[in-house]
Amino acid sequence: MVVLLIGEPAPIDIDIDSTVNLCALDITKAFNRLNHDGLFINLMRRFIPATLLNVLEKWLGICYTYVSWNSAYSRMFKLTSGVRQGGVLSPYLFAAYIDDLINHVHSKQIGCMYNFVNTCIVMYADDILLLAPSVHSLQILVSTRESMRGR
Repeated sequence: MVVLLIGEPAPIDIDIDSTVNLCALDITKAFNRLNHDGLFINLMRRFIPATLLNVLEKWLGICYTYVSWNSAYSRMFKLTSGVRQGGVLSPYLFAAYIDDLINHVHSKQIGCMYNFVNTCIVMYADDILLLAPSVHSLQILVSTRESMRGR
């Protein structure tokens, strides 16, 4: 879908001779590092019903794993951060968690206009695409993303 946005002619509100600068980022081990407390705070801000929050808390609280190496296995241990890789809810929970980053980047009002909408960040799972009309603006967006690291 990102290729379609960038690659095909579309009503973009920039000059014909303008360039679109982009930066592709991959958040390393993003699904593994998701902070459960931060996730629940973001879900509460969205007024998710308490019963659903309780179900999610219990669901995340029973996640255990082990490490295997050659034919040896570690003891089971509880996962205290992250969401299940390949889980049906995982992309949605990650999106709710990362929404603050998207809003913070978008609040800079730096980006390319697409159908009269400021488009400065496109995300799919843990892949981020930043779009800006200049290299300087792109650096501001990258720096904004870096300043949010660890939140």
